[in-house]
Order: sequence, then structure tokens, then C-alpha cells
Amino acid sequence: MRALGGIALAVVLASCTNAIVPNGIEPGRAVLPGGPAAGADVARNPVAARPLAPVDAPEAPAAASSASVAGVVAGPLIASLPIDVAGAERALAAFRISCSSLQKRNDASGLTRGADWAKPCAEAQRAGNARAFFAANFETVQIADGRAFATGYYEPEIRGARVRQTGYETPVYAKPADLIEADMGLFASDLADRKFRGRVRNGAFVPYYDRTQIESGALAGKGLEIAWAADPIELFFLQVQGSGRLRLPDGSVMRIGYASQNGQPYTGIGKLMRDRGLLQPGQASMQGIMAYLRANPAEGQAVMRENKSYVFFRELTGPGPLGALGLPVSAQASVAADPRFVPLGAPVFLSMDRPDANGIWVAQDTGGAIKGANRFDTFWGAGEDARAIAGGMSARGTAFILVPRGTLARLRSAQPTP
Repeated sequence: MRALGGIALAVVLASCTNAIVPNGIEPGRAVLPGGPAAGADVARNPVAARPLAPVDAPEAPAAASSASVAGVVAGPLIASLPIDVAGAERALAAFRISCSSLQKRNDASGLTRGADWAKPCAEAQRAGNARAFFAANFETVQIADGRAFATGYYEPEIRGARVRQTGYETPVYAKPADLIEADMGLFASDLADRKFRGRVRNGAFVPYYDRTQIESGALAGKGLEIAWAADPIELFFLQVQGSGRLRLPDGSVMRIGYASQNGQPYTGIGKLMRDRGLLQPGQASMQGIMAYLRANPAEGQAVMRENKSYVFFRELTGPGPLGALGLPVSAQASVAADPRFVPLGAPVFLSMDRPDANGIWVAQDTGGAIKGANRFDTFWGAGEDARAIAGGMSARGTAFILVPRGTLARLRSAQPTP
């Protein structure tokens, strides 16, 4: 879903969810495009909570490439976890959506096989009691030391129009036909899982146009404009988020989602601005960043262009927004995770130091900044409350992955005997 895949608001400004806030945003201080949100106090002054203690285990090795390499230990019984009814019902509904993909995907985490999910998916279709369903069909595992960090993302809304007109003059581009994604694993085994994006010029594969080149007209006149935004700054942040809504002049809404990215590196402008002294202490929020960009248009444009990454969109007409599985993500139920450490589509239980992040989530998305064991990005939907909560989400605690019963025994039996 996100350019990122994600885009974590508190991270976008820093690094970028399949998330969307420039790096360097102060946790709990992000204010998203459109001004202060209703419920902003939720984001700025979250209630504290005490997370469950993780199982004693070593942290993941720095070079760990999957959950099985990072280390897997048994977690607590699901029946012992503080799972609220409403959260369990949202998670069950999201899990049912995942099942169409879970049984077909190759699990990069090394934890599960497609066939492992057949029984839980069958049971999910007829389950009436969500908490009982999870307790009966799953067991928990902890990856490495289980110490988790969670941010938040949401579906932003900015002003836009389907055709260019006065006040709507910043193009929203579709994926160009000459953008090529090359799987380097086809050329060298040590480059497996590496993909480069670029274009062919004079018979050679070269990097694709960067943000400056695109904004200077490299794609103009090619019929790629699917819409026009009213504010280039808001479009910049929507690109970081990876999907969103355009509020059209007649009041209707056009939903757009991530189609591709130009392959250029992502630079979080929040940290960059803070390091240069452009933001004073206490100003490194989304609100502070946007205020600077608007007050200093020439310098602001130059700063944004230091983020060479550029996202292309497509119009979404069905359910959505869509996550990395190509399936709709669900507000307060879907979470972005690193598929090397969490089976994409699997439930996850988070016990964090702020209660709104606690409970069962379903890993249905990924993000450019969401990397490593026990790193998550919670999805909050659309609207003012979602914007406020996602913008201020920065939680630490413990994570347990829910896997089909019998998974841990199978993993242990597969390990060589000392």
C-alpha cells in the first residue's frame, strides 16, 4: 500500500511505511497535512501502559535475515493474553481477508508453510467467537528478544482535481511505461531479493528520473497525469504515505494507491532539516516542517528535492487502501511488518507502552522503513482521529507472532541435534 509500504508518520520524516512522515519527527509531535486534528490530544498525550515482559532470549543478530535465523522461542498461551473483544473481532475480519494469500505465499520468515494455514483459514470462516478462535487455532512465538517498536500510518486526504484547472496544477502521475524493474537475482545468486528500477537509454539500463527531473517536466506531456493536486507540499507527504484520498472540487473523493516508485533513494527531510538547524527544538513535528516549507518556498522546494524518491499512483475503485498483499487493509487491525520476520498475513499480538497499540493485529502490509525483527507500523484508517493517532504513534513493548498450532514443534524437530 505504501511507497514505503508503508509509511510510518513518525518515521517518514525520518526514513520512510510502506509509512509517511519525514525522518526526525519527534515521537508524539507529528501533525499531519490539513492542520491540527480533532483528537490531537490523543496523539500528543497518550495514556501510558505497562507492556507484558518478553520471554528471556537474546536479541537478533545484526546480520539475521529471517525469523528462523534471528531465533524463535515459545511465547505465552493465547488464552492468557489480555485480548479485548472488539480488537479480536477486527483482527478476525482482517485475517479472513489474508487467507486468500496466506496459503499460496512462500513465507520468507521461515516460520510457516502454506499448508499450515489451511485449518485456521477454514475455521476462520465459521468462527463466531473471535477470542476463542485465536486461542483454539494458534500458538505464540517470540522472535529473538521480542522487544518491539511500533509507529503508525493512516490514509491522508488532500485537495485535488481530475483535470488541470486554476488552483490544481501539481500533477499526480501514473506509473510510466518506460519504468523497468529488474530482478538482479536472475543475474547473480548473491543478488537474490535485490531489485533495481530504471529505464533504457541508448541501449543501456540507467537510473530512472529523480524527483527534481520529474518535477522539472521529465514526464510532462506523456499522458500520465491521473489527477492534479492543489498543494505540492501535501502531495509530497501523501507520496511518503503511499496512498490517500483526493477531495475533488465537487466534494467527491478520488482514492489513489501506490503503483510504483522511481527506484531512487529515500531521504527523510525531517532529520535533514534538524541537522541543518532549519528546525529548532520543539519544531521537528509535521506541523513545524510544513510551516517551514511554506514560509520558505524556494528553500523548501530544494529540501524536498533532496528526497530523490518519487511515487507513482493508480486510482483505487474497489475496497482499500491496499496493502502489500494486494488486499484491503483494515483500520485498527492491519499492521505493516518485515516479511522476513513475520509471515505476511499472520496475526501479531502487541503489548506496548500505550494502550491504543495493544491487541491482535494482522500483518497485511510492508514499509520502506519497517525493517527488522519486531518492527511494526499500525494502520489507523482515514479521518481526523486516525491522522492524530498515527501521527503521534511511537510505542515500545513486546511482540508475539501467532502461528498455527504445531508450528513450534515442527521447527524444533527440524533443528539439528547438538
